[in-house]
Amino acid sequence: MGIGTSSGATAAEVVALVDEALAIVGLDRAAVVAVATIATKTDEPAIATLGWPVTGFSADELRAVPVRTPSGAVMAATGTPSVAEAAALLAAGAGAPLVVAKRASAHATVAVARQSPQ
Repeated sequence: MGIGTSSGATAAEVVALVDEALAIVGLDRAAVVAVATIATKTDEPAIATLGWPVTGFSADELRAVPVRTPSGAVMAATGTPSVAEAAALLAAGAGAPLVVAKRASAHATVAVARQSPQ
């Protein structure tokens, strides 16, 4: 699962967005293996307190991933046009499909990718 946050994001806001995204594809929190985000946000309380391992990727790594919904605002703020979708895809590994495109709240974004069978 990829998560992006801006200042002001709360754990409750992120949890609600995570639950919404998972419900779209009929999954629950037990299906989540890990969370990925931009490296500068790995210690963000709204992400770090979710209880899953958190992986951070550099803006350069994220920027190299083609995504469905790039954002100019995110590019201006972080140096990459996508955090949630790109991080989800990178964390899930080569060939992983994006099963939930970016979902947004006031201060957070969430996207879900499914690991490809090995």
